[in-house]
Amino acid sequence: MNHDAYPDSYIRGILNTVKTIAMVGFSPNTARPSYFAFKYLIERGFKVIPINPGHAGKEFLGQTCYATLSDVPEPIDMVDIFRAPQFVLPIVEEALKLTPKPQVIWLQLTIRNDEAAALAEAAGLKVVMDRCPKIEYGRLSSEISWMGINSRTLSNKRAQNLGGGFQRMGLGEGGKKT
Repeated sequence: MNHDAYPDSYIRGILNTVKTIAMVGFSPNTARPSYFAFKYLIERGFKVIPINPGHAGKEFLGQTCYATLSDVPEPIDMVDIFRAPQFVLPIVEEALKLTPKPQVIWLQLTIRNDEAAALAEAAGLKVVMDRCPKIEYGRLSSEISWMGINSRTLSNKRAQNLGGGFQRMGLGEGGKKT
């Protein structure tokens, strides 16, 4: 996989498939990017599990925070990492020990670790680096274009409304997010 550019179909496929996301490096500070992504993804129908040892046992938006991935008592589809590149490899190694393994390792904006990506891909996982699932969801669902931002996606089909207001649109092509 070329990690410098991802086809929209690759990102859309991931976001249409995963349901449970573990967010490593979650911050309960409402001004932090991890909190924005956490809240947004929950509002779009994903179950997002916060991972932060400093807040383990506390609840945020109805989700219990855990210290590590290994502490999560249910299967995880995607691990979304909000940590600096030097901390990524041990997180991926821990994710690969989970049963069942997650389907996707996602590294947030400005985060890239090719060694960790190669390890995850060798184990059969999909990897995305230097991207934000919140931004990608907004771009692919055309929500982001409402703010005047070029989403680089054009369609003659109306995005599916997921209910709860006009700003909850689905990803289209490949089915709506349920």
